[in-house]
Amino acid sequence: MSIKLGDTAPNFQAESSLGDVDFYNYLGDSWGILFSHPADYTPVCTTELGYTSKLQSEFEKRDTKVIALSVDGVEDHQNWIKDINETQNTDVQFPIIADKDRKVSELYDFIHPNASLTATVRSLLIIDPEKKVRLIITYPASTGRNFNEILRVLDSLQLVDSYKIATPVNWKDGEDVIIPPSISTEDARKIFPKGVTEIKPYLRYTPQPNT
Repeated sequence: MSIKLGDTAPNFQAESSLGDVDFYNYLGDSWGILFSHPADYTPVCTTELGYTSKLQSEFEKRDTKVIALSVDGVEDHQNWIKDINETQNTDVQFPIIADKDRKVSELYDFIHPNASLTATVRSLLIIDPEKKVRLIITYPASTGRNFNEILRVLDSLQLVDSYKIATPVNWKDGEDVIIPPSISTEDARKIFPKGVTEIKPYLRYTPQPNT
């Protein structure tokens, strides 16, 4: 199964480091991040999970729940978490799915045979409260993800859902945003009382509406 942007993220039930999980029940009405790891006890994954744990308060601010996946079993996950906590100076609180039969990995297309026949690639999905897939990023197993970028995209997606805007290159929370071409400049001046800066008729900026 190949999942694309805008698709409904499929539900699943699985064992995890924190017990049995129903994905939809776990997410509830929150945003969600599902990310896969090639294997337990691997160095890059250890740093990623540790950093994700340290960002827990940032995800909570954004009403976002994170859940990881690896093709190893629950006992390995629980022992690995001890290593993560020790080496990364953190306390992992989110579940890690035990996907030994690879059902979830195949459901979400996390196995890329030309990269590895058995291990998952380093994929990450952002899923909105309607269970729609809003972001898909896939890294090679050798490259750790940039979770600061994930937070940036979350900020952008949540802002876009609340206001009729888009975000420019390298945008960060608090910076000016872009007015979509579908809105005329005349209408934009009514919609965005903080002002409209027109560079070209199709390229117009306004201060971030919620700051």
